Formats: sequence, structure tokens, C-alpha cells
Amino acid sequence: MTQRPEGMPERIRHYIDGRLVDSVSGETFDVLTPETNEVYIRAAAGDKADVALAVAAARRAFDEGPWPQMKPRERWRILNRIADEIEARDAELAAMESYDTGLPITQARGQARRAAENFRFFADLIVAQRDEAYKVPGMQINYVNRKPVGVAGLITPWNTPFMLESWKLAPALASGCTVVLKPAEFTPLSASLWVDIFEKTGLPEGVFNMVHGFGETAGDALVKHEDVNLISFTGETTTGQLIFRNCAPTLKGMSMELGGKSPAVIFDDADFEAALDSTLFGVFSLNGERCTASSRILVQRGIYDRFVDAYAERAAKVKVGKPSDATTELGALVHPEHYERVLSYVEAGKAEARLVAGGGRPDEFPEGNYLLPTVFADVPRTARIFQEEIFGPVVAITAFDTVEEAIELANDVKYGLAAYVWTADVRRAHRVAHAIEAGMVWINSHNVRDLRSPFGGVKASGLGNEGGYRSIDFYTESQAVHVTLGDVHTTRFGATGYSEADPALGHLGGK
Repeated sequence: MTQRPEGMPERIRHYIDGRLVDSVSGETFDVLTPETNEVYIRAAAGDKADVALAVAAARRAFDEGPWPQMKPRERWRILNRIADEIEARDAELAAMESYDTGLPITQARGQARRAAENFRFFADLIVAQRDEAYKVPGMQINYVNRKPVGVAGLITPWNTPFMLESWKLAPALASGCTVVLKPAEFTPLSASLWVDIFEKTGLPEGVFNMVHGFGETAGDALVKHEDVNLISFTGETTTGQLIFRNCAPTLKGMSMELGGKSPAVIFDDADFEAALDSTLFGVFSLNGERCTASSRILVQRGIYDRFVDAYAERAAKVKVGKPSDATTELGALVHPEHYERVLSYVEAGKAEARLVAGGGRPDEFPEGNYLLPTVFADVPRTARIFQEEIFGPVVAITAFDTVEEAIELANDVKYGLAAYVWTADVRRAHRVAHAIEAGMVWINSHNVRDLRSPFGGVKASGLGNEGGYRSIDFYTESQAVHVTLGDVHTTRFGATGYSEADPALGHLGGK
């Protein structure tokens, strides 16, 4: 087994009001390394009592502390110090992420730079923030006063956990909110780095709080707590539906990025090699455990057989290996529960379609959560592996004949997160992109992100968008302030001389 990363704590604890603490109940849970599924550390198992303490600390820090009242430039300085500290820990973070998640070390590297860029981006954005003002000359000026919402509950997933935590923490903190983070229980290790990072860079106590534990206990308590003003959740669709219901009684704001079953539509005039490279990367990088994976590849009939053969040949050559090996392209899946789930889809696929690559465990890895890159061809639209999110290194390839059929197949699932269109015809590219039911579409590319653009899905893939100013909009509320500049004629109810013909009655405000 890979050597334990340097700097790893002896145990994982909650962080509440500036202190590392155990659970009120004293309960803990095991954390496994995907390479062998051995227990390598224990984490505090939070529940309602721990969440209550964390939310109380965040509420005090919001109501009484300096963070929400700081000028944007003051927060900017702290956020950039946070980014500097994150970048300095790239090697440490990569080792922890690879050990904890099973990601290849080469793909875990650079996560610190991406996380740091999230903090720099939102630090700059909050300083550059502009709001509307409307003037009625000589009568009134109306302007928008943007205020942080309050306590933000952040619930994050186990794929690239540290980077995705930064994706929520950066805009929440930049906006002036205080937070309670609930990391994924499968991968709590790298979240422990936030404590030292925030303490070293001067984030006030109580602004950041973290409770570890399971979704059914810690996550549920966070969602239901009356003093939590909003929930940002990234994860599986059925969990998102439950959170939606549980936010209703307190009318919390919600942003949810959920599951995906993203199509890559490849027309016969596409750059064949570029489309091949991109779709292989799109589903086998990050162990296939990515919400935007191009896990349904729709290929026009004229190049279908050639594409299937080339894809299967390349997939069979993808290097499966230990996460710590710098030559590894596909590591170990995150957890045995998830591994068994992915294997169940592989077995279903064998009965539904034609297996052309992979389909089982590599012989050289008898233990751990290893799976060969798995490719199915001739997959019908009714197949489970076509319709359902697998979240692993498994791809379904299906043929189409016409543009209309391609669009129909692309949209024939409940999800709508991402899509990819490959064609040399610019007009067709835009037509198909606009017709596909997805929150994000890439033309002749995999998902290269611009942080200014919206990120989110439609249908069962999510609710709302984050990214750029949309994130700031989510973590703040806009208050309209109306200032009178001149005399205002007000109809004098109850006064003598009241007339039904008073012209002011025509200007009564209303909904």
C-alpha cells in the first residue's frame, strides 16, 4: 500500500468556532483508502448537536463579527493570502487527495492551483462588483444595496473534494457570508487542510466551521437548521430531491448541482482524432467519477464502426495502476460501496449491449477498487447504462443517422448537465447545441471552464447556476433602496379636504 502522506493528522475532527473538537456524542467513523479498502484513519461523526454548535458559531460571527462588515478590499487581501497558502501546499494536497480518493497522483496535482484560482477569482470579482442605480431626475434615486445572505451551509462531494470545496467556500466568503462545511464522508482527509490555511491567513474565528459525518445525520441537520440561510449542494440527484423537500419549511435558498449523463455527439465531419482524444479523456480522467463525464457517445453512422474500433483499442491501453504511480491514468474508485455499484452497471451492460473493452478487474490488482476502462457499443436508448448515471470508467456508444435523431437521443434521459458537439459545420454546431437540453454545451472541446460562465444543469441535473456573478447573486441578497430627492405629494387620508379626484390616487404603489 502507498505510504501515508506526510502531514496527515492522527484523526479527523470537527472545526467549530476556531477550535478542533470531537463529536458531542464521541462517535467516529472509519475512513478507507481505495487502494486496499483498509481503514487508515477515523473521523468524528457529527450529528444534530454538532451542527447546532457550528451554526451557532457561524451565526455569532455573522451577527457580531467583523467579516460581513469588512470592505471588499479587506476581504480581498485575506482571500488572496488564502490562495497563496493553498498554492504552497500543492504537493501535500495532491498526496492526500490521491491517497484518500484513489485519483492518479498526476491528476491530483494541480488541484491546489485550481482551488487557489477560485479564491483569487472571487476576491477580484467582489472588488469589481457593480450594482444598479436608477434615477428619476429631481424626484428620486433608486439603488441596489447588496448584502451577504447570512450563514451558508455547504455540502460537498467526494470527487476532487478539496477543489470542489473551494468552489463553494470562495464565493461564500467573498460575499461576506459565514459558513458551515459538511465534507463528503468518503473523503474527509484533505478538508483538514482548510483549518490551518484559514488560521494562518487571518480569517476571523467562527467564519469557517466544519462538521464531518453522514448525509443522513450531519447533512440532514444542516439542511433543516432554522439559522442556516441557504444550502449549496453538489451530489446525487435523489439526495438533491430530499434536500429540496427539507429546505421548504424554512424557505432556504438552494443551489444544487446534481447528476449527469452527458452526451458527446460526434458527426461524420468531425476532427476524428480530436474527438477520440477528448471523449476518452472526458470519461476516463478522474476515474470516470465526474459529473460532466461524456459517458454517452453518439456517433454518426458513417464513422461509427471506425470510431468504436479506435475507441476500444485506446481504452484497452489506458494505464490502470496505483494512484501514487506517476504513469497511472486510471486509479482506484473511491469506496467499495461505490465500486460495487459501478460493477452492477457493468454486469447489466453485458446483457444490454456489446462489450468491446474492459468489463472487469485487472488481474494484477486482486484487491482494492480497480476496474478496467469499460466500453459498450450498440447501446439501445432503453438500456440502463444509457439512461442512468454510473459515475465510473464506463462508456456507452450509440449510432445515429440524422441531426434530428442525434438531438432526440441526446435529450432522451432525465439529466441535463453537460453536452459536447463535434462537427466542422458551424451552423450545425450551434443548431445542435441550442437544441440539446443541457445547462452547458462545449463545441469541439471537452469541458474547459471559464470561471466567469454559469455552471449548472437543467432537468434532474440541478437547480440554479453558480459561477461568476451568479455565485455572488446566490450568496448575497439585493435590497432596493429608494431615496426621495424632491417633494412627494401624498394623498392625505383622514384629513379634511380629501377629494376622490386627487391625482395622487393614480400613483398608488402596488405589488
